[in-house]
Amino acid sequence: MKTTFLATLLFTFACTSSIYAQNTNSFSLKLDHIALSVKDLDRSVDFYKNILHLSEITNLTKKEGIRWVSLGDGKELHLVSTIKEPVKINKAVHLAFKSANFDALISALKTLNITYSDWPGTLDKITVRADGIRQIYIQDPDGYWIEINSEALPK
Repeated sequence: MKTTFLATLLFTFACTSSIYAQNTNSFSLKLDHIALSVKDLDRSVDFYKNILHLSEITNLTKKEGIRWVSLGDGKELHLVSTIKEPVKINKAVHLAFKSANFDALISALKTLNITYSDWPGTLDKITVRADGIRQIYIQDPDGYWIEINSEALPK
């Protein structure tokens, strides 16, 4: 009886191991960073730091022409000025943020004379989505679109 139980256990283990061994292609991904090609590195970093209040972090590559900005939660924005080819930009390709104090953000943008619009492009217009989230779009110095949303309304 012990031999049969042990043999069954070993057989089960062998079969199970081979099933797991065959599943070596299984993986998961998490966002690490986003990189944008920029013309004027200092101007771009200034925008992300002083307009959007993001923090510059150490460029661990130590390569010239690249600076990093923290997006929070271990995510990064890499601003790269080493590529000279033009980039075709449209609004569907954008970064999106949410703000805990959307009204203060709008006020700061107005003070800094930064224009914002809704998705169709109406200046100084805030979209209110069906779920109650308020939303605007701005552009960085290189023309990249940035969507900014208010946080979800309390339920």
